[in-house]
Amino acid sequence: MQDSPLSLLPPIVAIIIAIWRKNALLALFCGIALCFIMIENWHPINGVTSTAYGLAGVFDSIGNIYIISFSLLIGALVTLMNQSGAVNGFIDSLAKVNLVKNSKQAALLPTFVGTSIFTDTNLSIFTAGMASQTLFDKYKLSRARLAYLIDSTCAPISILFLINGWGAYVLGLLDGHQLNDPVGILVGTISYNFYAIIAVLFAYYTAASGRTFGPLKYAKSRIIDQQTVEKQKISPAIIMWLPLLSLLTITLSLLWFTGNGDMRQGSGSFSVFWAIVSAVIILITMIKIYGVMSWKNIAKHALLGIKHMAPAVAILILSFAFGDAIKSLGTGIYVSQLLNVEVPLYFIAPILFLAAGFMAFATGTSWGTFAILVPIAVPLAQQTGLPIEFLVAAVLGGGIFGDHASPISDTTVVASIASGCDHYEHVKTQLPYALTAGSLTLIIYTLIGLNF
Repeated sequence: MQDSPLSLLPPIVAIIIAIWRKNALLALFCGIALCFIMIENWHPINGVTSTAYGLAGVFDSIGNIYIISFSLLIGALVTLMNQSGAVNGFIDSLAKVNLVKNSKQAALLPTFVGTSIFTDTNLSIFTAGMASQTLFDKYKLSRARLAYLIDSTCAPISILFLINGWGAYVLGLLDGHQLNDPVGILVGTISYNFYAIIAVLFAYYTAASGRTFGPLKYAKSRIIDQQTVEKQKISPAIIMWLPLLSLLTITLSLLWFTGNGDMRQGSGSFSVFWAIVSAVIILITMIKIYGVMSWKNIAKHALLGIKHMAPAVAILILSFAFGDAIKSLGTGIYVSQLLNVEVPLYFIAPILFLAAGFMAFATGTSWGTFAILVPIAVPLAQQTGLPIEFLVAAVLGGGIFGDHASPISDTTVVASIASGCDHYEHVKTQLPYALTAGSLTLIIYTLIGLNF
């Protein structure tokens, strides 16, 4: 199938189903099943059996198991932080410090918080948004501006500071290609991820200068009422920041240790797994030291957090299986041969960026987009001689771009909720910024491609 246009069929079918049904799980499963049916020479029963083996084969890799476990435990960590009152304590401590004395400082607060908490995107968005609502009202800044600032820092920072679920996920997609230095390639994507970098720079410029353009300049937000049924629990902020700090330091330490002094050569999956295990243990220890939750409630909310992550983990498992399946089918090799002949090298990264942006915009999920396009980008880089991190970064940045522009993206919806902003006002006011950053990214990718 490697020299056949038919090898394009599974990703095309997956894209169509994802856009049509707005369901990444269904799209990926259908793509996997079609891959294995084709591999088995169109025998449906053999194809279904191979599909089951392919899904089970995801768990043959200890690296995959580490990454799946990490993703589940992130859910437990975030839920326990919320339910223990640690997040509210962190927000309360920011208010007590009284750092904000003017509108510029008010705008910089959520930007800084959104940049600092890169462990979990939703945690970052909610913390930055809830900590800043009252201040934005006090200094006559629109809630639409708040929604833009947290949306344009939290998700891009998550894909730049990769010690989180995003990094673990992308590392798992790269591990399936038997690369010599997957951690090094993952780190290398940071310097090429121009959309994420530009989005963060735009956010900081907007916050620091107070200058806006497009609909955001005239936004007078309709504030969405936030009803509270009971008084929220407030616990010491250290319960939140100590586990997050430990997650960062333990991950970096283990990367250095497993890489014999070179973090780029370390085991990423091993490092993030033991770092999240340690962070959860530290969090539970802190909760018990301060007596804010019983053992029963700790177990209950940890399980709820794990359950909350189940859909994302299901996408993770299907993504790994889909990557293996289209690699066996030879899709990436065929696409690389096709583009190598038909498309100039300097257009390849812009094409991947636009494809990822369109898919993420239409489906509302960047993770599903990564699952389909990263297994194509890697062999494409190997065949054309372009740096792997360059093309993978184009896919990652395109996914974030599509997320920012899409009204159905989960990060866009969460940013609207966390800021108390009308959702479609947020979409309308953020879109010009996303399109501007996307256009600049395309120009930069083309210029870089001209030098290869």
